[in-house]
Amino acid sequence: MLKTFISIIFGLAGSYYFININTEPPKTKAELGKLLFFDPIMSMDSSVSCGSCHKPEFAFADSVAISPGIQGRMGSRNAPSVMNMAFRDLMFYDGRSSDLRDQVHFPIGDTLEMGFNLDRVVERLNRHSDYSDWFTNLYGQAPNGLNVADAVALFEESLETSDTQFDRWMNDQENTFSEAAKRGRDLFMSERTRCFDCHFGPDFTGDEFRNVGLYDGEKYRDKGRYNITHDEADIGKFKVPGLRNVAITGPYMHDGSFKTLEDVIDFYNNPKSFVSNPINIDTLLQNSLSLTFQEKSDLVSFLKSLTDVRFEENTK
Repeated sequence: MLKTFISIIFGLAGSYYFININTEPPKTKAELGKLLFFDPIMSMDSSVSCGSCHKPEFAFADSVAISPGIQGRMGSRNAPSVMNMAFRDLMFYDGRSSDLRDQVHFPIGDTLEMGFNLDRVVERLNRHSDYSDWFTNLYGQAPNGLNVADAVALFEESLETSDTQFDRWMNDQENTFSEAAKRGRDLFMSERTRCFDCHFGPDFTGDEFRNVGLYDGEKYRDKGRYNITHDEADIGKFKVPGLRNVAITGPYMHDGSFKTLEDVIDFYNNPKSFVSNPINIDTLLQNSLSLTFQEKSDLVSFLKSLTDVRFEENTK
């Protein structure tokens, strides 16, 4: 059976449990994708897996600004959560990938992450008796680039969450949605903050690219979306992330430069106090919000209410 030292602690149905990877053959394509997601066989030296940077206990994000790849190599961007991605358009902070299936080969091929390539992964899987059998049973064919990417994507598509205190409150169910969270929601939705202009819809993202002021060509040098489009209007723009489970996915921003939600709100309160000369900053962020201490606290309370109940202990 498949050999690895990693245990999986997140079930497809959302419950926590521990299983050894030496388990029964996967019954679905998503279960097969789950095995691949947590298997370091996907990296050049079999030292890291997708799950090394996208950890279940952090809503499939990481707890460090930049996650190490093979041989301890460090990239340049923060590992985002891969939960609630089933209905997202374009992947990565710069939108270089069209969908979850296309996304799979990028971290595998990145020399700072898994340092391999999808074709070599397929060769490896075909030499592995268990994977070869599992793909044949579930896909009717041996592992190939398309079905490997499909299996991983199906697992990622299963990681949807919608059971939060906010959702329960919205659905008139028993909840602990606090008065502070209600005030924070009102502020979040207000014309004053206009948070909802960027963070809207079921997952609190419009899948747009915005420049929030973290590009100045000096301290902040990542040009974001521009690196893909080469359109000067896209300099410093990054994809707006969803906010479900955001309380446990820090540190924040594309570079992980802010450790806490409080830090993020302080930044949005007045971006120019953090970056003296932001280039191409969005018009929504031109002026200070002049938030009080209580208002900042209320916004944090609302953002914490977007945490799926299975993760609530991680926010205390």
